[in-house]
Amino acid sequence: MADYSIWVLEYAYSSNFPKSGVVYGAHNQGNIKLSYCYVLIKGKGRVAMVDVGYNNIDYAKELNDRFGVENWHTARDVLGECGVTPEEVTDVFITHAHFDHMGGTDLFPNARFYLQEKELAKWVWIMSLDSRFQWLMGATDPGDIIRAVDLARQGRLVSIDGVRENVIPGIDLFPAYDTHTAGSQYVLVRNDGKPETGDGWILAGDLVYQFDNLSGPDPQNPHYVPVGLAYGSQTNLLLTTHEMIGRVGGETRRVIPVHEERLKDTFPSRLSDKGLRVIEITLGHGQQSAVDARSAA
Repeated sequence: MADYSIWVLEYAYSSNFPKSGVVYGAHNQGNIKLSYCYVLIKGKGRVAMVDVGYNNIDYAKELNDRFGVENWHTARDVLGECGVTPEEVTDVFITHAHFDHMGGTDLFPNARFYLQEKELAKWVWIMSLDSRFQWLMGATDPGDIIRAVDLARQGRLVSIDGVRENVIPGIDLFPAYDTHTAGSQYVLVRNDGKPETGDGWILAGDLVYQFDNLSGPDPQNPHYVPVGLAYGSQTNLLLTTHEMIGRVGGETRRVIPVHEERLKDTFPSRLSDKGLRVIEITLGHGQQSAVDARSAA
């Protein structure tokens, strides 16, 4: 029996995002729809999230417009599609500190946040560099870093140094240093609760953007392709991709790229009345589906 339900919830999207931004080397291959999503995990008396999106004001609004993001909706609207409010969220696992993943911390007043120590420290270091290094801050709101420090002041930030198993029962955090960012991490949900899981799911953050990052564009020649945007090592990204797939028994479909619009073609899904996709990765024992089978796509 599965302990947790897992939903990927779209909160905005970009209709015309350059493919080369998500798949390394995909130059002159046009634009794609890029979904902006976070993950809801519910079960065992916990309501957890992987990343929190952003609040579409101030500098986050400037970044939203710069990246051509459309149809943004607040977490209250988006989580409501699964019958959850932001106040009910107990735990948030931040994969990395880019604005579209960590900008919404203020929206979850009762949550405890988990972030790799190296991720926070390196962003402070980057912020201190000469302005000629400003490219490194291209997808980061400095205000988010300050808010993360304030979470520590409030006693609501847990700094992770490496692997943290059973951060809540059956859920593990693994670092991916020097990859997409300096201190990225990914989340493993062992949905049968077993140490050697037969029902594992990886929530990959931006370590993979698309299915193409996991298996390449040619089904006859599967291979790893790194993401188009990385501040660290592309080699480390490929090694991490291999590691993630290994943790779920070699099943590529169990590594979830949350920016992938085509998740709707792999898992049950529906469109909300706001035109945003609700994707049901797996349903926990005794829990109610958030996807009406009659309208699944």
